Amino acid sequence: MKTLVLLRHAKSSWEYTVSDRNRPLKEKGIRRIQAMANVSRELFESIPHFYSSPANRALHTATILLHELDIPLEPLQIKESLYTFDAQVILDFIHSLPDDQNEVCLVGHNPALSMVAAKLSNNFTQHLPTAAWVKIIFVQQKWSAIINGTASWGLPRQLLFK
Repeated sequence: MKTLVLLRHAKSSWEYTVSDRNRPLKEKGIRRIQAMANVSRELFESIPHFYSSPANRALHTATILLHELDIPLEPLQIKESLYTFDAQVILDFIHSLPDDQNEVCLVGHNPALSMVAAKLSNNFTQHLPTAAWVKIIFVQQKWSAIINGTASWGLPRQLLFK
């Protein structure tokens, strides 16, 4: 059995004249990912492997999440290929994960994450908002064979206005 959690980065700021890759999080985004970490503590504390896009907003989201949960940074790996908006690139990354990793979290970008969740699950048709996650459970034993997973997702109502 495999478990995949896709976490969209928190709300970023367009206030600065920096490249897309270097855009920082908004203060609202920081507050929301802190709240999301605490509301979803049980989900994230059980994940031993985290991968993040190197984009500032994604990496900052990942480090805030881990910090809020008192998880050391060692399980976090930065992967250049996750800085993409192309679902196929994300799918290729997932399909190449080591099979001894049964629970994995990817922190990245839309529209790729929403499209991947829809393709890999039998019940996810949502648009993934910033700082929201989708968890997909698969019965398959190999990442290269995952299909038709069962999805659950989270952005609790109380976080929508934080």
